Amino acid sequence: MGIDIFCVLRYDMHSTGVKKAATLRRSSEILNIGFGELIVVLLVAFLIVGPKDLPKVARWLGRQVKMLRRMVAELKTETGWDEMEKELTQTQQELKQTQKDLDVTSDLREASQELQRNLNSLKKDVKKMDEDAKKEREAKKQEKP
Repeated sequence: MGIDIFCVLRYDMHSTGVKKAATLRRSSEILNIGFGELIVVLLVAFLIVGPKDLPKVARWLGRQVKMLRRMVAELKTETGWDEMEKELTQTQQELKQTQKDLDVTSDLREASQELQRNLNSLKKDVKKMDEDAKKEREAKKQEKP
C-alpha cells in the first residue's frame, strides 16, 4: 500500500567511507529509530522550523501520525488485511511444523549409527574368526612333523 510505506534514507558507516542507502520500511517500523538518528532528526527540525514554532509543528505532526495510523487500521479492517495476515501467519506456522514432521534426518542418523555399530561388531567377529583359523593352521603344522 502506498500509504503504508515510507522511503527512509540512512547512512551506514563503513571503513571506506559513508554509504548512502535507501531502505523501505513499513510505517509500524518507522519509529524504530536509534538515539543517534533521533538527535539528527531533532537537530534538522530545530534548524528548519526554529525554536519558536517547534512545539506547534511537533503537535501537528503527532496528530497527523495518529490520524494516519487510525486510517490505516480502518483500511486494514475494511479490506480484511488483518484477517489475511493472521491466516498467513497461521499457515506459515503450519508449514514449518509440517516441515519438521517430514524431516527424516534424525531417523537416517539413527539408522546410520546402528549400521555402523553392526559393522563394527561384524569386523570384530571376522577378526576373531581369522585369529582362530590362524591358530588352527599353526596347530596342524606343528602336529605334522
